[in-house]
Amino acid sequence: MKKTSPLVSVVIPCYNHQDFIQDSIQSVIDQTYQNIELIIIDDGSKDNSVEKIQEMISSCQKRFVRFEFRTRPNKGLSATLNEAIEWCEGEYLGLLASDDIIFKDKTSIQVDFLEERPKITAVFGGIKLLSKDNNEIRTVMKKSGFYDFKTIIMNKIDFPTATQMIRLSAIKEVGGFDPTIILEDWYMWLKLSQIGQLYYMDEVFACYRRHDNNLSNNFEKMAQGRIDVLNCFKDSPLYDKAMKNILWSNVRREYENNKEGRMSKLADMFRMQPFTTANMLLNNSIKKLRNKN
Repeated sequence: MKKTSPLVSVVIPCYNHQDFIQDSIQSVIDQTYQNIELIIIDDGSKDNSVEKIQEMISSCQKRFVRFEFRTRPNKGLSATLNEAIEWCEGEYLGLLASDDIIFKDKTSIQVDFLEERPKITAVFGGIKLLSKDNNEIRTVMKKSGFYDFKTIIMNKIDFPTATQMIRLSAIKEVGGFDPTIILEDWYMWLKLSQIGQLYYMDEVFACYRRHDNNLSNNFEKMAQGRIDVLNCFKDSPLYDKAMKNILWSNVRREYENNKEGRMSKLADMFRMQPFTTANMLLNNSIKKLRNKN
């Protein structure tokens, strides 16, 4: 690492996570990398999140080179992130959901990696999935390497948000987040891949907590959210193919998570993408046979 370590901005947007926010803050406090500023914005929480954050203000002021906290009425996640980014002074940016946790060496490893590779815009890595009771579910790790716009728009890679580190200048270059988009992460990966390289490291950097309030549990919102993101990239030659892929994926999620009307959903999937659907059923059958053995 360089003698003068670059400043890293960590942003935690919080909304109704009174049970988890202190763990998220503590994971940033525990980072082995020292030159960090922490910015927390509570987006109009209706629970005791603000009180939980206030209990840690003294520790944050002692630990970080700069600490900012504000609370105000709800504006939504993308607007909150844009607001926080305007405050940021770092060279690198980490965005951490207020129910997730990062491992203590994350910042140090990723700063070293980016400092040695100036052409890379953002890095990501693996995660451990946790239940709401802090029980480990499993580890998720993708193949390390570069992932381009085509791979991302075709929904062939899912970057865990908690593991990201991005050059702040790149986020500003693409104009920040679109406040009308609820799947702000996928939108941003696509925007960033248009101006630079995105790399997935073979390291586990964070814990992603699964609980009832995860957006990923709201299938209707997620389905529309994917369509809304793609509609921001209508000028791409991949748009039509990507939209067909997402529409099929939306029906697949309904098929897998809703017991009612499954045969109708399966028929829709065969109509939309027959070979992909047949391959899915074959793979599911193979998995069941393996589990029996």
